[in-house]
Amino acid sequence: MTRRLSIVLSCLFALVAHAQAPDARPFVITVVDDQTGRGVPLVELTTVNSVRFVTDSAGVVAFNEPGMLGQRVFFSVASHGYEFPKDGMGIRGVALQADPGKEATIKIKRLNLAERLYRVTGEGIYRDTILAGRKAPIEQPLLNAEVVGQDSVQRAFYKGKMHWFWGDTSRVAYPLGHFGMAGAVSDLPGQGGLDPSIGINLKYFVDAKGFSRPMVPGTNLRWIDGVMVVKDDQGRERLIAKCEVLKSLSQPLGRKLIVYDDAKDAFDDWVQLDRDERLCPAGHPVRHTTGGIEYVYFPTPYPLLRVPAQWDAIKTPAAYEGYTCLAPGTRYKKGEAKVERDADAKIVWAWKKNTPPITEGQQKELVAAGAIKPDEGWYRLKDVDTKDTVTLHAGGSVAWNDFRKKWVIIAVQQGGKSSFLGEVWYAESDALEGPWSWAKKVVTHDRYSLYNPVHHPFFDQHGGRVIYFEGTYSYTFSRQNDPTPRYDYNQVMYRLDLADPRLKLP
Repeated sequence: MTRRLSIVLSCLFALVAHAQAPDARPFVITVVDDQTGRGVPLVELTTVNSVRFVTDSAGVVAFNEPGMLGQRVFFSVASHGYEFPKDGMGIRGVALQADPGKEATIKIKRLNLAERLYRVTGEGIYRDTILAGRKAPIEQPLLNAEVVGQDSVQRAFYKGKMHWFWGDTSRVAYPLGHFGMAGAVSDLPGQGGLDPSIGINLKYFVDAKGFSRPMVPGTNLRWIDGVMVVKDDQGRERLIAKCEVLKSLSQPLGRKLIVYDDAKDAFDDWVQLDRDERLCPAGHPVRHTTGGIEYVYFPTPYPLLRVPAQWDAIKTPAAYEGYTCLAPGTRYKKGEAKVERDADAKIVWAWKKNTPPITEGQQKELVAAGAIKPDEGWYRLKDVDTKDTVTLHAGGSVAWNDFRKKWVIIAVQQGGKSSFLGEVWYAESDALEGPWSWAKKVVTHDRYSLYNPVHHPFFDQHGGRVIYFEGTYSYTFSRQNDPTPRYDYNQVMYRLDLADPRLKLP
Protein backbone atom coordinates (compact mmCIF):
# COMPACT_ATOMS: atom_id res chain seq x y z
CA MET A 1 0.00 0.00 0.00
CA THR A 2 2.77 2.37 0.90
CA ARG A 3 4.60 1.59 -2.34
CA ARG A 4 1.42 2.14 -4.40
CA LEU A 5 0.75 5.42 -2.64
CA SER A 6 4.30 6.53 -3.36
CA ILE A 7 3.88 5.75 -7.07
CA VAL A 8 0.55 7.62 -7.23
CA LEU A 9 2.02 10.68 -5.50
CA SER A 10 5.01 10.68 -7.82
CA CYS A 11 2.72 10.67 -10.85
CA LEU A 12 0.64 13.49 -9.41
CA PHE A 13 3.75 15.59 -8.70
CA ALA A 14 4.97 14.98 -12.26
CA LEU A 15 1.63 16.05 -13.70
CA VAL A 16 1.58 19.22 -11.58
CA ALA A 17 5.17 20.06 -12.52
CA HIS A 18 4.36 19.51 -16.19
CA ALA A 19 1.30 21.72 -15.92
CA GLN A 20 3.33 24.50 -14.30
CA ALA A 21 6.29 24.26 -16.74
CA PRO A 22 6.19 26.87 -19.51
CA ASP A 23 5.70 25.76 -23.10
CA ALA A 24 9.21 25.62 -24.61
CA ARG A 25 7.97 26.66 -28.04
CA PRO A 26 8.53 30.36 -28.85
CA PHE A 27 6.04 32.76 -30.32
CA VAL A 28 7.59 33.62 -33.69
CA ILE A 29 7.38 37.16 -35.08
CA THR A 30 8.57 37.95 -38.61
CA VAL A 31 9.00 41.56 -39.71
CA VAL A 32 8.84 42.01 -43.49
CA ASP A 33 9.47 44.85 -45.93
CA ASP A 34 6.06 46.02 -47.15
CA GLN A 35 7.52 46.52 -50.66
CA THR A 36 9.27 43.19 -51.13
CA GLY A 37 7.81 40.87 -48.49
CA ARG A 38 11.34 39.96 -47.43
CA GLY A 39 12.29 39.70 -43.76
CA VAL A 40 13.96 42.85 -42.42
CA PRO A 41 17.02 42.51 -40.17
CA LEU A 42 17.78 44.92 -37.35
CA VAL A 43 14.23 45.80 -36.36
CA GLU A 44 13.81 46.46 -32.65
CA LEU A 45 10.69 45.12 -30.93
CA THR A 46 10.40 46.47 -27.38
CA THR A 47 7.82 45.50 -24.77
CA VAL A 48 6.12 47.94 -22.40
CA ASN A 49 8.55 46.92 -19.63
CA SER A 50 11.56 47.70 -21.91
CA VAL A 51 12.51 44.15 -22.89
CA ARG A 52 14.11 44.58 -26.31
CA PHE A 53 14.33 42.03 -29.11
CA VAL A 54 16.13 42.55 -32.43
CA THR A 55 15.19 40.67 -35.59
CA ASP A 56 17.87 38.42 -37.04
CA SER A 57 18.93 38.37 -40.68
CA ALA A 58 15.66 36.72 -41.71
CA GLY A 59 13.61 39.36 -39.90
CA VAL A 60 12.68 36.85 -37.17
CA VAL A 61 12.25 37.18 -33.41
CA ALA A 62 11.72 34.00 -31.39
CA PHE A 63 9.82 35.45 -28.42
CA ASN A 64 10.06 33.14 -25.43
CA GLU A 65 9.52 35.26 -22.33
CA PRO A 66 7.84 32.85 -19.87
CA GLY A 67 6.03 35.64 -18.02
CA MET A 68 4.49 37.04 -21.19
CA LEU A 69 3.83 33.96 -23.32
CA GLY A 70 0.12 33.34 -23.63
CA GLN A 71 -0.56 37.04 -23.05
CA ARG A 72 -1.46 39.86 -25.38
CA VAL A 73 1.83 41.76 -25.61
CA PHE A 74 2.45 45.21 -27.01
CA PHE A 75 5.66 45.72 -29.02
CA SER A 76 6.94 49.10 -30.11
CA VAL A 77 8.55 48.77 -33.56
CA ALA A 78 11.57 50.76 -34.73
CA SER A 79 14.37 50.39 -37.26
CA HIS A 80 16.94 52.65 -38.93
CA GLY A 81 15.52 53.84 -42.24
CA TYR A 82 12.20 52.00 -41.77
CA GLU A 83 8.95 53.18 -40.25
CA PHE A 84 5.97 51.54 -38.55
CA PRO A 85 2.65 53.46 -38.58
CA LYS A 86 1.41 55.31 -35.50
CA ASP A 87 -1.75 54.27 -33.72
CA GLY A 88 -4.42 56.68 -32.44
CA MET A 89 -2.19 57.68 -29.52
CA GLY A 90 0.80 58.40 -31.75
CA ILE A 91 2.63 55.23 -30.71
CA ARG A 92 4.43 53.15 -33.32
CA GLY A 93 3.75 49.57 -32.34
CA VAL A 94 1.40 46.61 -32.33
CA ALA A 95 -0.25 44.29 -29.78
CA LEU A 96 0.06 40.56 -30.54
CA GLN A 97 -1.34 37.46 -28.87
CA ALA A 98 1.94 35.77 -27.94
CA ASP A 99 0.90 32.13 -27.81
CA PRO A 100 3.62 29.45 -27.78
CA GLY A 101 4.07 27.78 -31.15
CA LYS A 102 2.09 30.45 -32.99
CA GLU A 103 3.36 32.99 -35.53
CA ALA A 104 2.68 36.57 -36.56
CA THR A 105 3.90 38.76 -39.42
CA ILE A 106 4.43 42.51 -39.19
CA LYS A 107 4.85 44.74 -42.23
CA ILE A 108 7.17 47.74 -41.98
CA LYS A 109 7.59 50.59 -44.47
CA ARG A 110 11.05 51.14 -45.94
CA LEU A 111 12.15 54.78 -46.13
CA ASN A 112 15.69 53.94 -47.25
CA LEU A 113 16.17 53.59 -50.99
CA ALA A 114 18.51 50.68 -50.28
CA GLU A 115 17.11 47.48 -48.80
CA ARG A 116 18.78 45.96 -45.73
CA LEU A 117 19.46 42.27 -46.42
CA TYR A 118 21.51 40.53 -43.72
CA ARG A 119 24.43 40.67 -41.35
CA VAL A 120 27.63 39.28 -42.86
CA THR A 121 29.74 38.76 -39.73
CA GLY A 122 29.39 38.08 -36.01
CA GLU A 123 27.50 35.73 -33.72
CA GLY A 124 23.84 34.78 -34.07
CA ILE A 125 23.28 35.94 -37.65
CA TYR A 126 20.25 33.61 -37.84
CA ARG A 127 19.82 33.02 -34.10
CA ASP A 128 16.05 33.45 -33.94
CA THR A 129 15.50 31.56 -37.19
CA ILE A 130 17.18 28.53 -35.58
CA LEU A 131 15.24 28.96 -32.32
CA ALA A 132 12.04 29.06 -34.38
CA GLY A 133 12.95 25.67 -35.87
CA ARG A 134 13.56 27.06 -39.35
CA LYS A 135 16.48 26.42 -41.67
CA ALA A 136 19.09 29.15 -42.17
CA PRO A 137 20.43 29.85 -45.67
CA ILE A 138 24.15 29.92 -44.76
CA GLU A 139 26.47 27.19 -43.49
CA GLN A 140 27.45 28.93 -40.24
CA PRO A 141 24.31 30.73 -39.03
CA LEU A 142 25.24 30.98 -35.33
CA LEU A 143 29.01 31.29 -34.82
CA ASN A 144 31.83 31.21 -37.35
CA ALA A 145 35.49 31.01 -36.24
CA GLU A 146 34.43 32.31 -32.78
CA VAL A 147 34.04 35.81 -34.27
CA VAL A 148 31.55 38.15 -32.58
CA GLY A 149 32.61 41.45 -34.15
CA GLN A 150 34.72 42.76 -37.03
CA ASP A 151 35.78 46.14 -38.34
CA SER A 152 35.64 47.26 -41.97
CA VAL A 153 36.20 44.91 -44.89
CA GLN A 154 38.72 44.75 -47.73
CA ARG A 155 38.36 42.24 -50.56
CA ALA A 156 39.94 40.95 -53.77
CA PHE A 157 39.38 38.05 -56.16
CA TYR A 158 42.57 35.98 -56.06
CA LYS A 159 43.46 32.44 -57.12
CA GLY A 160 39.84 31.53 -57.89
CA LYS A 161 38.41 32.71 -54.55
CA MET A 162 37.11 35.90 -53.04
CA HIS A 163 39.53 36.88 -50.30
CA TRP A 164 38.04 38.95 -47.48
CA PHE A 165 39.99 40.84 -44.80
CA TRP A 166 38.66 42.68 -41.76
CA GLY A 167 40.16 44.99 -39.18
CA ASP A 168 40.05 44.52 -35.40
CA THR A 169 38.25 41.25 -34.63
CA SER A 170 36.40 40.42 -31.39
CA ARG A 171 36.07 36.93 -29.95
CA VAL A 172 33.66 35.07 -27.67
CA ALA A 173 36.23 34.05 -25.05
CA TYR A 174 37.66 37.45 -24.05
CA PRO A 175 37.01 41.19 -24.65
CA LEU A 176 40.26 41.50 -26.63
CA GLY A 177 40.44 39.49 -29.84
CA HIS A 178 43.18 40.25 -32.34
CA PHE A 179 44.30 43.34 -34.25
CA GLY A 180 46.16 41.90 -37.23
CA MET A 181 43.45 41.65 -39.92
CA ALA A 182 41.20 38.60 -40.00
CA GLY A 183 40.82 36.70 -43.27
CA ALA A 184 38.40 34.37 -45.03
CA VAL A 185 37.59 33.06 -48.49
CA SER A 186 34.34 32.41 -50.32
CA ASP A 187 33.16 31.30 -53.74
CA LEU A 188 31.64 33.69 -56.24
CA PRO A 189 27.95 33.39 -57.12
CA GLY A 190 27.51 30.88 -59.93
CA GLN A 191 30.84 29.27 -59.03
CA GLY A 192 29.77 27.51 -55.86
CA GLY A 193 28.85 30.65 -53.95
CA LEU A 194 25.43 31.81 -52.80
CA ASP A 195 23.35 34.41 -54.58
CA PRO A 196 24.38 37.69 -52.88
CA SER A 197 20.75 38.33 -51.94
CA ILE A 198 20.96 35.24 -49.70
CA GLY A 199 24.33 35.55 -48.00
CA ILE A 200 28.04 34.65 -48.07
CA ASN A 201 29.51 31.38 -46.85
CA LEU A 202 32.77 32.53 -45.28
CA LYS A 203 35.59 30.08 -44.58
CA TYR A 204 37.91 31.77 -42.09
CA PHE A 205 41.61 31.26 -41.62
CA VAL A 206 41.79 30.09 -37.99
CA ASP A 207 44.38 29.30 -35.32
CA ALA A 208 44.85 26.01 -33.45
CA LYS A 209 41.96 26.88 -31.12
CA GLY A 210 39.54 27.62 -33.95
CA PHE A 211 39.54 31.41 -33.59
CA SER A 212 40.16 33.70 -36.56
CA ARG A 213 43.91 34.28 -36.84
CA PRO A 214 45.84 37.43 -37.85
CA MET A 215 46.76 37.63 -41.53
CA VAL A 216 49.45 40.28 -40.92
CA PRO A 217 52.17 39.28 -38.40
CA GLY A 218 53.14 41.78 -35.70
CA THR A 219 52.32 43.05 -32.22
CA ASN A 220 50.79 46.49 -32.74
CA LEU A 221 47.56 47.40 -34.52
CA ARG A 222 47.77 46.43 -38.19
CA TRP A 223 45.23 47.78 -40.66
CA ILE A 224 45.35 47.14 -44.39
CA ASP A 225 43.68 48.72 -47.40
CA GLY A 226 44.45 49.14 -51.08
CA VAL A 227 44.12 45.37 -51.53
CA MET A 228 44.66 44.39 -55.18
CA VAL A 229 46.04 41.76 -57.53
CA VAL A 230 48.92 42.66 -59.87
CA LYS A 231 51.54 40.74 -61.84
CA ASP A 232 55.07 40.79 -60.44
CA ASP A 233 58.21 41.20 -62.53
CA GLN A 234 58.08 37.49 -63.38
CA GLY A 235 54.49 37.63 -64.62
CA ARG A 236 52.96 35.91 -61.57
CA GLU A 237 49.75 37.23 -60.06
CA ARG A 238 50.36 38.57 -56.56
CA LEU A 239 48.02 39.90 -53.88
CA ILE A 240 49.34 43.09 -52.30
CA ALA A 241 48.13 45.78 -49.91
CA LYS A 242 49.22 48.77 -47.87
CA CYS A 243 49.57 48.23 -44.12
CA GLU A 244 49.31 50.86 -41.41
CA VAL A 245 51.01 50.01 -38.11
CA LEU A 246 49.70 51.91 -35.09
CA LYS A 247 50.15 51.93 -31.35
CA SER A 248 46.75 53.61 -31.02
CA LEU A 249 44.36 55.69 -33.13
CA SER A 250 46.44 58.78 -32.36
CA GLN A 251 49.87 57.11 -32.57
CA PRO A 252 50.77 55.84 -36.06
CA LEU A 253 54.07 53.99 -36.10
CA GLY A 254 54.72 53.11 -39.72
CA ARG A 255 53.45 52.42 -43.22
CA LYS A 256 54.48 49.66 -45.62
CA LEU A 257 53.45 47.57 -48.59
CA ILE A 258 52.86 43.88 -47.96
CA VAL A 259 52.52 40.86 -50.26
CA TYR A 260 50.55 37.64 -49.76
CA ASP A 261 52.42 34.37 -49.23
CA ASP A 262 50.26 31.59 -50.72
CA ALA A 263 52.09 28.87 -48.77
CA LYS A 264 51.37 30.51 -45.40
CA ASP A 265 48.07 32.18 -46.29
CA ALA A 266 49.40 35.34 -44.65
CA PHE A 267 51.08 38.59 -45.66
CA ASP A 268 54.82 39.33 -45.63
CA ASP A 269 56.57 42.69 -45.69
CA TRP A 270 57.42 43.97 -49.17
CA VAL A 271 58.36 47.68 -49.23
CA GLN A 272 58.85 50.05 -46.30
CA LEU A 273 57.34 53.53 -46.82
CA ASP A 274 57.72 56.81 -45.02
CA ARG A 275 55.20 56.98 -42.22
CA ASP A 276 53.30 59.89 -43.79
CA GLU A 277 53.68 58.85 -47.45
CA ARG A 278 50.47 59.61 -49.36
CA LEU A 279 51.62 58.34 -52.74
CA CYS A 280 50.75 54.71 -52.10
CA PRO A 281 47.76 52.34 -52.33
CA ALA A 282 44.63 53.23 -50.36
CA GLY A 283 40.91 52.49 -50.18
CA HIS A 284 39.29 49.99 -52.55
CA PRO A 285 41.32 50.02 -55.80
CA VAL A 286 39.62 50.12 -59.21
CA ARG A 287 41.28 49.59 -62.62
CA HIS A 288 40.73 51.71 -65.70
CA THR A 289 42.59 52.11 -68.97
CA THR A 290 43.01 55.58 -70.46
CA GLY A 291 45.42 56.84 -73.07
CA GLY A 292 46.48 53.26 -73.72
CA ILE A 293 47.75 52.82 -70.13
CA GLU A 294 46.08 50.66 -67.50
CA TYR A 295 45.99 52.43 -64.16
CA VAL A 296 44.95 51.47 -60.66
CA TYR A 297 42.89 54.22 -59.03
CA PHE A 298 42.56 54.58 -55.25
CA PRO A 299 39.23 56.13 -54.13
CA THR A 300 39.15 57.77 -50.69
CA PRO A 301 36.29 58.13 -51.63
CA TYR A 302 37.02 60.20 -54.76
CA PRO A 303 39.43 58.42 -57.15
CA LEU A 304 41.98 61.23 -57.39
CA LEU A 305 45.13 59.11 -56.99
CA ARG A 306 46.39 56.60 -59.54
CA VAL A 307 49.44 54.64 -60.63
CA PRO A 308 50.21 52.46 -63.67
CA ALA A 309 49.16 48.87 -62.94
CA GLN A 310 52.76 47.70 -62.90
CA TRP A 311 54.74 45.95 -60.17
CA ASP A 312 57.64 48.42 -60.08
CA ALA A 313 55.39 51.49 -60.36
CA ILE A 314 53.16 50.46 -57.45
CA LYS A 315 56.12 50.27 -55.06
CA THR A 316 57.56 53.62 -56.23
CA PRO A 317 55.84 56.71 -54.74
CA ALA A 318 57.20 59.03 -57.46
CA ALA A 319 55.30 57.01 -60.08
CA TYR A 320 51.91 57.94 -58.59
CA GLU A 321 49.76 60.75 -60.00
CA GLY A 322 47.31 62.95 -58.18
CA TYR A 323 44.42 64.84 -59.75
CA THR A 324 45.07 68.24 -58.27
CA CYS A 325 45.32 71.99 -58.74
CA LEU A 326 48.77 72.17 -57.16
CA ALA A 327 51.92 72.63 -59.18
CA PRO A 328 53.52 69.32 -60.27
CA GLY A 329 55.85 67.77 -57.74
CA THR A 330 54.63 69.88 -54.80
CA ARG A 331 53.00 68.93 -51.50
CA TYR A 332 50.21 70.79 -49.76
CA LYS A 333 51.30 73.03 -46.91
CA LYS A 334 48.81 75.38 -45.33
CA GLY A 335 49.61 78.93 -46.35
CA GLU A 336 52.36 77.80 -48.74
CA ALA A 337 50.53 75.70 -51.35
CA LYS A 338 51.49 76.52 -54.95
CA VAL A 339 48.38 76.50 -57.13
CA GLU A 340 48.98 75.97 -60.86
CA ARG A 341 47.34 78.34 -63.34
CA ASP A 342 47.69 78.61 -67.11
CA ALA A 343 48.61 81.66 -69.20
CA ASP A 344 45.01 82.93 -68.90
CA ALA A 345 45.12 82.59 -65.08
CA LYS A 346 42.74 79.65 -65.27
CA ILE A 347 43.28 77.05 -62.57
CA VAL A 348 44.75 73.78 -63.86
CA TRP A 349 43.11 70.66 -62.46
CA ALA A 350 44.92 67.69 -64.01
CA TRP A 351 46.79 64.44 -63.34
CA LYS A 352 50.25 65.37 -62.08
CA LYS A 353 53.02 62.92 -61.38
CA ASN A 354 54.63 62.68 -57.94
CA THR A 355 51.93 65.02 -56.57
CA PRO A 356 49.32 63.94 -54.00
CA PRO A 357 45.74 65.16 -54.52
CA ILE A 358 44.45 67.75 -52.10
CA THR A 359 41.69 66.77 -49.70
CA GLU A 360 38.30 68.44 -49.45
CA GLY A 361 39.43 70.10 -46.23
CA GLN A 362 42.55 71.44 -47.95
CA GLN A 363 40.42 72.83 -50.76
CA LYS A 364 38.38 74.73 -48.17
CA GLU A 365 41.60 76.13 -46.72
CA LEU A 366 42.73 77.26 -50.18
CA VAL A 367 39.41 79.02 -50.70
CA ALA A 368 39.58 80.65 -47.27
CA ALA A 369 43.12 81.85 -48.04
CA GLY A 370 42.03 83.31 -51.38
CA ALA A 371 44.33 80.98 -53.35
CA ILE A 372 41.37 79.69 -55.36
CA LYS A 373 37.81 80.92 -55.81
CA PRO A 374 34.86 78.87 -54.51
CA ASP A 375 33.71 78.02 -58.04
CA GLU A 376 37.22 76.79 -58.95
CA GLY A 377 37.10 73.91 -56.49
CA TRP A 378 36.85 70.29 -57.67
CA TYR A 379 34.94 69.05 -54.62
CA ARG A 380 31.38 70.22 -55.26
CA LEU A 381 29.00 67.42 -54.26
CA LYS A 382 25.48 68.51 -53.32
CA ASP A 383 22.28 66.84 -52.14
CA VAL A 384 20.02 66.60 -55.20
CA ASP A 385 16.96 67.24 -53.01
CA THR A 386 18.09 70.10 -50.76
CA LYS A 387 21.07 71.46 -52.73
CA ASP A 388 23.08 71.37 -49.49
CA THR A 389 26.78 70.50 -49.66
CA VAL A 390 27.58 66.85 -48.89
CA THR A 391 31.01 66.14 -47.43
CA LEU A 392 32.00 62.50 -47.87
CA HIS A 393 34.18 60.57 -45.45
CA ALA A 394 37.30 58.84 -46.80
CA GLY A 395 35.61 55.42 -46.55
CA GLY A 396 33.74 54.53 -49.74
CA SER A 397 34.19 52.93 -53.14
CA VAL A 398 33.90 53.65 -56.86
CA ALA A 399 32.95 51.30 -59.73
CA TRP A 400 31.82 51.49 -63.32
CA ASN A 401 28.13 50.63 -63.70
CA ASP A 402 26.91 49.15 -66.99
CA PHE A 403 23.26 49.92 -66.27
CA ARG A 404 23.73 53.64 -65.60
CA LYS A 405 26.68 53.95 -68.00
CA LYS A 406 28.37 55.99 -65.27
CA TRP A 407 31.01 55.72 -62.61
CA VAL A 408 29.20 55.38 -59.28
CA ILE A 409 30.23 56.15 -55.72
CA ILE A 410 28.84 54.57 -52.57
CA ALA A 411 30.16 56.52 -49.58
CA VAL A 412 29.21 57.76 -46.13
CA GLN A 413 28.69 61.39 -45.21
CA GLN A 414 30.88 63.01 -42.60
CA GLY A 415 28.80 65.04 -40.16
CA GLY A 416 25.31 63.99 -41.23
CA LYS A 417 22.28 65.33 -39.37
CA SER A 418 20.82 61.98 -38.30
CA SER A 419 24.19 60.39 -37.56
CA PHE A 420 27.79 61.55 -37.79
CA LEU A 421 28.93 58.59 -39.94
CA GLY A 422 25.70 56.76 -40.73
CA GLU A 423 24.27 58.50 -43.80
CA VAL A 424 25.15 56.60 -46.99
CA TRP A 425 25.01 58.37 -50.36
CA TYR A 426 24.99 57.42 -54.02
CA ALA A 427 26.65 59.64 -56.64
CA GLU A 428 27.67 59.24 -60.28
CA SER A 429 29.92 60.82 -62.87
CA ASP A 430 30.81 60.46 -66.55
CA ALA A 431 34.54 60.60 -65.79
CA LEU A 432 36.33 58.58 -63.12
CA GLU A 433 38.02 61.62 -61.61
CA GLY A 434 34.77 63.60 -61.74
CA PRO A 435 33.52 66.17 -61.23
CA TRP A 436 31.03 64.53 -58.87
CA SER A 437 28.23 67.06 -58.57
CA TRP A 438 25.00 65.47 -57.28
CA ALA A 439 24.23 62.80 -54.70
CA LYS A 440 21.21 61.01 -53.25
CA LYS A 441 20.97 59.60 -49.75
CA VAL A 442 20.15 55.87 -49.85
CA VAL A 443 20.57 54.79 -46.19
CA THR A 444 20.01 56.68 -42.94
CA HIS A 445 20.58 55.86 -39.27
CA ASP A 446 19.34 57.30 -36.01
CA ARG A 447 22.56 58.27 -34.17
CA TYR A 448 24.36 55.16 -35.40
CA SER A 449 27.25 54.65 -37.81
CA LEU A 450 27.55 52.62 -40.98
CA TYR A 451 31.07 53.66 -41.84
CA ASN A 452 33.42 52.56 -44.63
CA PRO A 453 30.69 51.26 -46.97
CA VAL A 454 31.93 49.36 -50.01
CA HIS A 455 30.09 48.41 -53.20
CA HIS A 456 30.84 44.88 -54.45
CA PRO A 457 30.61 45.08 -58.27
CA PHE A 458 31.27 41.33 -58.56
CA PHE A 459 27.81 40.88 -56.98
CA ASP A 460 26.02 43.21 -59.46
CA GLN A 461 22.90 41.70 -61.02
CA HIS A 462 20.64 42.37 -64.01
CA GLY A 463 23.32 44.16 -65.99
CA GLY A 464 24.28 46.37 -63.07
CA ARG A 465 20.72 47.48 -62.29
CA VAL A 466 20.95 45.89 -58.83
CA ILE A 467 24.07 46.52 -56.76
CA TYR A 468 25.20 45.32 -53.33
CA PHE A 469 27.17 47.15 -50.66
CA GLU A 470 28.04 46.61 -47.02
CA GLY A 471 29.32 48.78 -44.19
CA THR A 472 30.45 48.62 -40.57
CA TYR A 473 27.48 49.03 -38.23
CA SER A 474 28.76 50.54 -34.99
CA TYR A 475 27.64 53.02 -32.36
CA THR A 476 31.19 54.45 -32.43
CA PHE A 477 31.33 58.06 -33.70
CA SER A 478 27.55 58.56 -33.79
CA ARG A 479 26.18 57.38 -30.42
CA GLN A 480 27.61 57.46 -26.91
CA ASN A 481 26.02 54.27 -25.61
CA ASP A 482 23.33 51.63 -26.22
CA PRO A 483 24.99 49.41 -28.86
CA THR A 484 22.64 47.03 -30.67
CA PRO A 485 23.16 43.46 -29.37
CA ARG A 486 24.91 41.13 -31.87
CA TYR A 487 24.80 43.66 -34.71
CA ASP A 488 27.18 46.23 -33.27
CA TYR A 489 30.70 46.27 -34.78
CA ASN A 490 29.74 43.98 -37.63
CA GLN A 491 29.14 44.16 -41.36
CA VAL A 492 25.63 44.65 -42.75
CA MET A 493 24.73 44.08 -46.42
CA TYR A 494 22.37 46.26 -48.48
CA ARG A 495 20.89 46.06 -51.97
CA LEU A 496 20.08 49.04 -54.20
CA ASP A 497 18.02 49.07 -57.38
CA LEU A 498 19.49 51.72 -59.70
CA ALA A 499 16.26 51.79 -61.73
CA ASP A 500 14.49 53.43 -58.78
CA PRO A 501 13.12 56.72 -60.20
CA ARG A 502 14.13 58.49 -56.98
CA LEU A 503 17.75 57.99 -58.03
CA LYS A 504 17.40 60.28 -61.02
CA LEU A 505 20.25 62.81 -60.90
CA PRO A 506 20.83 65.90 -63.07
